[in-house]
Amino acid sequence: QVQLVESGGGLVQAGGSLRLSCVASGRTFSSYAMGWFRQAPGKERECVAAISRSGRNTYYLDSVKGRFTISRDNAKNLVYLQMNSLKPEDTAVYYCAAQESFFTYNYYSKSKDFGSWGQGTQVTVSS
Repeated sequence: QVQLVESGGGLVQAGGSLRLSCVASGRTFSSYAMGWFRQAPGKERECVAAISRSGRNTYYLDSVKGRFTISRDNAKNLVYLQMNSLKPEDTAVYYCAAQESFFTYNYYSKSKDFGSWGQGTQVTVSS
């Protein structure tokens, strides 16, 4: 399995931006499809963005389309989540997830599809 560590969370006012980073170690990063999930208190964990091994294909939750961008740098073992125009409803703990994949262009968007998880980073958006 790959080890994942997130960073970049914090407190921001509505309309502001944050960039989350997730660094992976332990295995060949380019072999993994990646995802960003979030979980707010009392709510189920949901996938906000996902990206294929190559970075060619991406997925976004409808409520973040046009505001969030997922990207990866396979040379640096990093995956990013750029979050713009943040809203109070974006407040949650954000988790990075990884799943080794045979397919270069596929992504995953369900929790059960991912085998490795980071510890999470808190994002709080004030109104």
